Amino acid sequence: MKVVKRDGKKAEYNGEKIAIAIRKGFGGAISNTVYTEEDHNKIFLAVTYDIEKNYEPDSEIPIEEIQDLIESELKKNGYLDVYEAFSSYRNRRNESRKAFANRQHKLTKAIESLSLKTAREEDSKRENANIDGNTAMGTMLQYGSTLSKEFAKSYMMEERFAEAHDSGQIHIHDMDFLPMGTTTCCQIDLDNLFKDGFSTGHGYLRTPNSIGSYASLAAIAIQSNQNDQHGGQSVPAFDYYMAPGVIKSFKKNFKQAISEYVDLLEIKKVDLDNIIEDIDKIKTIDIKIKDFDKYYKSNKDLEKAFKKAYDIAYKKTDRMTYQAMEAFIHNLNTMHSRAGAQVPFSSINFGTDTTPEGRMVIKNYLYSLDAGLGHGETPIFPVSIFKLKEGVNYNEKDPNYDMFKLACKVSSKRLFPNFSFLDSPFNKQYYKKGDYKTEVCYMGCRTRVMGNVANPDKEITPGRGNLSFTSINLVRLGIKHGILKNDEPDIEGFYKELDELMDLVKDQLLERFKIQCSKKKYNFPFLFGQGVWIDSKELSDNDDITPILRNGTLSTGFIGLAECLKALIGSHHGESEEARKLGYEIIKHMREKEDEYSNKYKLNFTLLATPAEGLSGRFTKIDRSIYGKIEGVTDRDYYTNSFHVPVYYDISIVDKLEIEGPYHALTNAGHISYIELDGDTANNLEAFEAIVRKMHDAKMGYAAINHPVDRDPVCGYTGVIGDVCPGCGRKELEGIPIERFKEKQCEIASVTCSCTE
Repeated sequence: MKVVKRDGKKAEYNGEKIAIAIRKGFGGAISNTVYTEEDHNKIFLAVTYDIEKNYEPDSEIPIEEIQDLIESELKKNGYLDVYEAFSSYRNRRNESRKAFANRQHKLTKAIESLSLKTAREEDSKRENANIDGNTAMGTMLQYGSTLSKEFAKSYMMEERFAEAHDSGQIHIHDMDFLPMGTTTCCQIDLDNLFKDGFSTGHGYLRTPNSIGSYASLAAIAIQSNQNDQHGGQSVPAFDYYMAPGVIKSFKKNFKQAISEYVDLLEIKKVDLDNIIEDIDKIKTIDIKIKDFDKYYKSNKDLEKAFKKAYDIAYKKTDRMTYQAMEAFIHNLNTMHSRAGAQVPFSSINFGTDTTPEGRMVIKNYLYSLDAGLGHGETPIFPVSIFKLKEGVNYNEKDPNYDMFKLACKVSSKRLFPNFSFLDSPFNKQYYKKGDYKTEVCYMGCRTRVMGNVANPDKEITPGRGNLSFTSINLVRLGIKHGILKNDEPDIEGFYKELDELMDLVKDQLLERFKIQCSKKKYNFPFLFGQGVWIDSKELSDNDDITPILRNGTLSTGFIGLAECLKALIGSHHGESEEARKLGYEIIKHMREKEDEYSNKYKLNFTLLATPAEGLSGRFTKIDRSIYGKIEGVTDRDYYTNSFHVPVYYDISIVDKLEIEGPYHALTNAGHISYIELDGDTANNLEAFEAIVRKMHDAKMGYAAINHPVDRDPVCGYTGVIGDVCPGCGRKELEGIPIERFKEKQCEIASVTCSCTE
């Protein structure tokens, strides 16, 4: 029997392809029913029987008729949700074949822009902050990205979603990865990876046995996982994960030191084997020498050796921990992923481990961050997030309060760490005393994944992440229904269209979720193959991954609340109480809709305060082309980040925190607030700490303090520079060759030149 394809070509009949099509149909259905191999076989056998009954062995059968038979049997046997998914996908593919041909002109124009414009000129070349769109590999990635986006629009999604994206109503983030079915990000459980070692696909790495190995493998794990996802990687409890490495290194150093002192002092009658055996049983670096008194009761030389060995081992371990943290930071700012075009977008959360070894990790990580990179530059990665918690590090009597003070000192110079607040009610509700897995974690880009309606017993941080997110252009709605178009703002019309857009985004997220669920374990060799994603370790290659993906989040984001309010009622939430109340009501309404979706679908629909990056500029450009330049709305090159009070608006720190704080509770998919300072914060650490405390009191989840950071054009030192550069001792404009000075001016102006002439 021959199968006639759509283009008229003929192929041998292959029952296996029919079985695959049926399996994909079951995989594409969003259903609370778990379908088994028996369900697949039932339809396959029925379709095969229909073909044998209605067609001669040497006849020809159009592929469309095979698909008709599959639909018929699905309907006949009561698999209505699968039938709808299969039929919808089939119709969409037919339309897509026509649509892709129509997109060829757009595709050509997009490739032209990537080739001939810089990242400064072309938004798409800087959609991801850690990809250099001007480099050869960065541009090559963007070529693939552009083609993939057009393919996704034509073949993978309903036309209404593509139209809403292209018109600037919504923005489907990381659309280029949609065909691959990747997830956005993950909160990596390093403890799980370190337990038995792991494979990167190119070699197996055994369980680490020193703090240096722990830090190296942590960087490798982040890099490897980046290649299976389109977003970032976050480590939820870096200090807890690294602490066992400190203990292992201490044991090695202690054993070596005691052995060397015994030999050096020629101490007789020493039971060295049993001493080493007891050292191996140590659970902490904070040991008491008297615990070993059974060995030195009558031997003063041996007692002296123990004290010296402990002192040497502790200092050596402390130094090794600093070197490990330094190497970790350097690795994450230099190692590449994704064809070498970007460094991994990485974040670490730390600050709550009060054990001596955990504190050693925190201290030395902060010291390494303070030292900077090779020329004193401020490290961009990992984004460092210090977790604050009362009873742990927030108050003066707390065991890690000194670490909080140190974090403030380093942040006042380096901009990092940022701060997260575990005592805010929406974070505290998940915390179980003594269980760091229930401490909320943040990504550097602000993503937060914690609540879990799909599996309420798995409301933990490690092993979970965001599946995908799509953002709504709130400003467009404000313009359409605001006072510029009407005598009075049409609030009812605003909410009606907002609901329609939210329903559209919900449907688009579900469509993308189906694509993700159609993938298999082998598509993600590290994320699933090494058990990074929660419950993925026991999967076999062909298992349905839907049950484990349900632990992730599907997020709706938003951009430009400030400009939306300005267009809607004439003022933003920093300017009037009316706007402040309305802004809160709008975002509260959005959150309530997300909660409704969660309850209906038993999936984690969440609301995200979208990070702007290239998106806010894209929306502005489109809206300005439609509505022109509107003062306070479209007259800048960007829309304000999520719910923020505009950075250009003059407002006190306290007022800004008071206004933005309530939005953190609503945006359960992630949020951040920034305070912008214009002085050298390193000279006033009390004020810096006071601001962090104000953020805590405003019940924020995640916040940061921005301040001026200088860069020496000669030595490259990055930090606050007064009269003399701390990096090279050079005074301003001193010792710069005129050629280098001219070159620096051209660098500032983004001009490629040769200034030696």
